[in-house]
Amino acid sequence: MSKRLRSSEVCADCSGPDPSWASVNRGTFICDECCSVHRSLGRHISQVRHLKHTPWPPTLLQMVETLYNNGANSIWEHSLLDPASIMSGRRKANPQDKVHPNKAEFIRAKYQMLAFVHRLPCRDDDSVTAKDLSKQLHSSVRTGNLETCLRLLSLGAQANFFHPEKGNTPLHVASKAGQILQAELLAVYGADPGTQDSSGKTPVDYARQGGHHELAERLVEIQYELTDRLAFYLCGRKPDHKNGQHFIIPQMADSSLDLSELAKAAKKKLQSLSNHLFEELAMDVYDEVDRRETDAVWLATQNHSTLVTETTVVPFLPVNPEYSSTRNQGRQKLARFNAHEFATLVIDILSDAKRRQQGSPLSSSKDNVELILKTVSNQHSVESQDNDQPDYDSVASDEDTDLEATASKANRQKSLDSDLSDGPVTVQEFMEVKNALVASEAKIQQLMKTSRLEKQNSTPESDYDNTPNDTDPDDMGSSRKGRQRSMVWQGDGSVPDTAEAHTAPSPVLPSTEDVIRKTEQITKNIQELLRAAQENKHDSYIPCSERIHVAVTEMAALFPKKPKSDMVRTSLRLLTSSAYRLQSECKKTLPGDSSPPTDIQLVTQQVIQCAYDIAKAAKQLVTITTKENNN
Repeated sequence: MSKRLRSSEVCADCSGPDPSWASVNRGTFICDECCSVHRSLGRHISQVRHLKHTPWPPTLLQMVETLYNNGANSIWEHSLLDPASIMSGRRKANPQDKVHPNKAEFIRAKYQMLAFVHRLPCRDDDSVTAKDLSKQLHSSVRTGNLETCLRLLSLGAQANFFHPEKGNTPLHVASKAGQILQAELLAVYGADPGTQDSSGKTPVDYARQGGHHELAERLVEIQYELTDRLAFYLCGRKPDHKNGQHFIIPQMADSSLDLSELAKAAKKKLQSLSNHLFEELAMDVYDEVDRRETDAVWLATQNHSTLVTETTVVPFLPVNPEYSSTRNQGRQKLARFNAHEFATLVIDILSDAKRRQQGSPLSSSKDNVELILKTVSNQHSVESQDNDQPDYDSVASDEDTDLEATASKANRQKSLDSDLSDGPVTVQEFMEVKNALVASEAKIQQLMKTSRLEKQNSTPESDYDNTPNDTDPDDMGSSRKGRQRSMVWQGDGSVPDTAEAHTAPSPVLPSTEDVIRKTEQITKNIQELLRAAQENKHDSYIPCSERIHVAVTEMAALFPKKPKSDMVRTSLRLLTSSAYRLQSECKKTLPGDSSPPTDIQLVTQQVIQCAYDIAKAAKQLVTITTKENNN
């Protein structure tokens, strides 16, 4: 497949050299900094892929390259090309601009607000305009002119438009004409390869009739893209569609044959969903897979000295304004699932998708996606030890929710969920945390320099990865017990709690300087683990995870045994549980005669996810202590 990048290529948003990411649905190449903003907008605005480190269907990459090389960016910057825009002070970002606010504001205006696209003359009936545009799209896809079709789609043409006179959709036309790149573009914008025309034929049928075999095979792949992506995420393989295999259902290596009652209840709830709600849940899980995989690529390709800055990760799926608040809340909660919980949900969805295609769905008296998320999470969740508060508030379905109940529920949810990843999180709350990070960045850098000097003056470098000598005997004992426990912990939720029940809550937090020093220590060890993952040094996973665990234990020991702040408790729980999970995942690389062969790609994916969770928790603790100590 073509993965070449010519030296003349520049970022579509800031004109920086050597862009390494693509925005698939916008037909542009973008640099790392601009990509960090695209990722925070959500897939409904920009679908990003790394040009070298993400698997690409060859014709999809060719489609994006063709759009980029034929000036697709001018669609999104139409009015900026007008000399009058320079006179009015409007300009695009440049490489020297700061990411926040300069590049971020420009990118949001460009793609989210569509502030610079060409506007059609106003008409009284918008539906007529959309219909006209869709008819133009219908006739344009038989040619190879991709940028014309992208322009029509940007103005509101519908990819699934059913032409009343012709009796078919644009994808039927493109398939009959053998226009594989047009088919890729239409599919990115939601065209369905399974749609039948007035004769009962699908685009796949027309591609085969016309002898366009590569296009026919690709359309089948697109039809199964959701389930293929979920299977590939877990086991690194895709079904062999050519030979009639359309589903792969991975097995959990450490799952018991006897399903718990909770697991059975989760499966039953999933099976009882209507097809519409099941599809919505599956699409949301697909988006979460995309977020996790993109974060993994991001962590593996970035300068890891910025691991605790605000541009590092997207902590949960961004809000999609086209979805209900209930659905957005459910989407955000998917970020709370650890690797084992999320894999369980993915496998259940794959199994039920296969069942639904082969037979009729079960009827249901009440559909509730929320209960499925809660039940699956409760199977293994470290949160289940906290009996004071439920994992999630019960969320009503759209049909029986009025505005007053929604507001009341949002207030209750906000009081229950204070961690960044525990959603629902408002834009204001997220921006507060980001602003706090930006405000403390200079101080953090200065403190890190100071800590490095102190370390050089007082402690040999070899002590960096060992348990410190100044830990008191009680802490050493509990630390050892924790490590022994972690050796046998296999994701059953039995994670040691950092708080003892008889201890009174303490409002006292450690100094920001101490927390930053420990965060730097954790970061250094995570960098080492990520390098090992990049270089396929799987035998380094266990020693790296042990060093991370020691650093996490030291950081957790800085805080009171029972912190008063909910946010501190939640972040500490995420920090320590992720460290235990990391050790558990890394131990799967040990050779074992009786165990099934290890899927090293799945282990690596989950190891990176655990490292991401640890980094996220450490970042949150830096933010909290900086905020509290500055008050």
